[in-house]
Amino acid sequence: MFQKLSRLGAVPLLIIGAATLTHIVAADDPVRPTHMADAPLPAAGTYQIDPVHSFVYFSAWHHVVGVVRGRFEKATGTITASPDPSACAVDVTIATYSISTQNSARDDDLRGPDFFDVTRFPTMTYSGHGIRRLSEGVWVMDGSLTIRGITKVVPMSFAFKGLFPDTPPGKPARAAFHGTATTKRADFGMTRDNLAELGVHPAPGADVAIEIDIEANAKSPSK
Repeated sequence: MFQKLSRLGAVPLLIIGAATLTHIVAADDPVRPTHMADAPLPAAGTYQIDPVHSFVYFSAWHHVVGVVRGRFEKATGTITASPDPSACAVDVTIATYSISTQNSARDDDLRGPDFFDVTRFPTMTYSGHGIRRLSEGVWVMDGSLTIRGITKVVPMSFAFKGLFPDTPPGKPARAAFHGTATTKRADFGMTRDNLAELGVHPAPGADVAIEIDIEANAKSPSK
């Protein structure tokens, strides 16, 4: 189903360690001004994810040398920030039926029982508590990803990108985050055609990349 970002080539992300994860999150965003450095963590409080301005992308190996990319259209949840890294938390729910790869036949197949099985499992979740610093401005959470009723620990590397500088007076603070993670489709029971897709089964490393951009509004006062 998912594949590594093409700029990383064919090396499985999960087996090349923290240095690569640092590169993924810290790499320059072509649509982001380069002078805007990653900020420290936001003020303590709970931030409500704005589904209209939050995006969950994936990329997946396709017949060994190709790549299929897509996104999920609906994501909700909260991010909890705290001065204590162990108290930080993420709880995200993604509607599996909202998958889109710009091909209706493929999307219907992915919604079917061989893949996301959306009739039985209409959502997938990512939940975690506690973060650790990977490098300046980059953090890692060992959160739990649940797909098709199967839960696996999937480290998520992320950076707090800052607060919106033009929030009107009286409106809640608005924060932006960017995160990346990798995993294996077979870990969640998605094994159909894996030999043809990956060239080897089981795959020795990650064959899925996930990239998340989130905007979230503060729900509670800063502490």
